[in-house]
Parts: sequence; structure tokens; C-alpha cells
Amino acid sequence: MTVSPIAPASFDATQALRLAHETFDIEAAAVIGLKARLNTSFARSVKMMLGVRGRVVVMGMGKSGHIGRKIAATLASTGTPSLFVHPAEASHGDLGMIMPIDLVLAISNSGESEELTAILPVLKRQGVPLVAITGGAQSTLARHADETLDSGVEKEACPLNLAPTASTTAQLALGDALAVALLDARGFRAEDFARSHPGGALGRQLLTHVSDVMHTDEAIPMVQPQAGLSELMRQMSVKGLGACAVVDPRQKLLGIFTDGDLRRLIETGVDLRSTTAQQVMHPNPRTIQAPALAAEAAELMEQHRITCVLVTGDDGVLVGVVHVGDLMRAKVI
Repeated sequence: MTVSPIAPASFDATQALRLAHETFDIEAAAVIGLKARLNTSFARSVKMMLGVRGRVVVMGMGKSGHIGRKIAATLASTGTPSLFVHPAEASHGDLGMIMPIDLVLAISNSGESEELTAILPVLKRQGVPLVAITGGAQSTLARHADETLDSGVEKEACPLNLAPTASTTAQLALGDALAVALLDARGFRAEDFARSHPGGALGRQLLTHVSDVMHTDEAIPMVQPQAGLSELMRQMSVKGLGACAVVDPRQKLLGIFTDGDLRRLIETGVDLRSTTAQQVMHPNPRTIQAPALAAEAAELMEQHRITCVLVTGDDGVLVGVVHVGDLMRAKVI
């Protein structure tokens, strides 16, 4: 049988904007409505999740399943081990992924999703704790659940009141609320978040240290105080960092000379052939230590309008140099 495509209707820009505004109003009202109905069941649900020795297993069918995948990802990235299991697949073997030490967070607007309700008795027999997010307070899912979070909405944003819109927004908001309460109860910090997001900007800022990006050993441009300007310039040219450190025989940092200093020195008209590194260096340059975050080095460069920072140990010995280009390549900035 051939299905005829839906005939295109004439586009009404005013109608589109009106419906968009109505969608925002309906979905905002749905989320605000959750606040008034939130009760001690929410706190008990959080406490149950905190006490789980295994994982929070999120389940849901259809659009609720899509929301469930997002909730599982949010929980996992904020300190609560979690995964999503499809209810239909659970009936064909994936139920073995759920252990008695786990907790199931089941999502269904009606609370009567056949694929989900079919496995509830099995979960009960296994002794798996069950928290439900549902709009059906008297539903099969709610009756089986240890705790129920009411996600009911007055109406969907869909003009036909059919497509899950406001209801899925409410489910998502409840999932986010659980994740936020759990991360706070766990003492979850920005550093913990970064560890599960090493590829993101925050992860790079909080996990990348100066020691990870700095130049060391032979790559450090440095001379001793008695070196002439030609040696200074050679070090700056060969090492390509636009600066050269001045150190004593034990490699303790004394000062720095930059390409900007060179330009200014030429403008003064001094005899460059007789100048030594000690005469032209800037004493007490900006420094940082290797264990510091690379983001701190970036902040130091921005604050003082410099392009590189020397890295020293507690004893003042030069151990490295980090350049703004290194921070850009590491995507710290």
C-alpha cells in the first residue's frame, strides 16, 4: 500500500511565532508545576541513589527513553555511575546487565509502557530498588516503585495534545534535579567534573598542568650573566620562544631578556657588541611552578601582557619555560 505524503500547507510566520511562544509558556508552566508537587519522595529517592553500591540503571521507552539516555549521561558525568538499558532489549537478555546492587530509575509518562511494565516483576524478585518518574500516579509503574516522582503535566505543547513535549521537558527537569542534588551530596567538585570530561575546555583547563606543556632541558633558552648579546640572540633564535633566561652556574634564575627588550635596546643606540646578559636582563621575572595549572600560566601572561613564563622550583632553579603557543596547542586558551 502506498502512503500519500502530507500535503504542504501555506506557511504563516505569525502563526509559527505564536506557537513557539505558546510552547515556551506551556513547558515553563510544566516545570514550575513540578516545584509545587515535589515532596519528601524526592529526598528519599536521592538518599536511595546515594546508598547504591552499583549503578543507577535508567530505563524508558520511546521519547521517555531518549530523555532517559540524557539523564543517565548527566548522572554518570556528575559522580553517579549510571547507564541506560532499553526495556525491550531487557526482555531479550539485557536484563542480565542489572544486578541486585543496582537501582532502576524508570521513566514513563503514562506508567503503562508495556515493555517496561513486563519486566517490573522480575526486578522486584531480584530485589532491585525502583524509582519511577511518571505522570501516572495510580499506574502500574507507580504501584511497583519504591519511590515515585510525579512528572504529570496539564497538557502537551503540541497543538494536538499528542506529541510528548511538555511531559518530556518535565521528565528531563526532574532528572536534572536528581543529578544536581546527588552531586551536591557527594561533594562533587569542578575538578571531578573535569576528570570525566578530559576532551572538553573545562577538562583541559583543570587537568593540564604547566609540567605537561613546558619546554625543558635543552629546549630552554638560557645563558649565564657574562654571555654577550650575540649569544642571547642566538638562544632566542634557535629556541624560538622570543625570550632567554639568565641563570647562574647552578641554573638559579637571575633574570630574563625578551625580543621586546632587544628592540628597545637597539632604539637606545648603545654599543651592542660590548653588552652582557647581566647588563640588559630584567631581574625578578614572572615565574610559575611546574605543578601549577596551565590555566594559571595563561592568566599570568594575560595579566602582565607577556608571551612566556619561566618555570622554577622551590629553590629558584630554572626547570622550564611555557609559551603562549604551548597553551594554545594544548587548547588551554
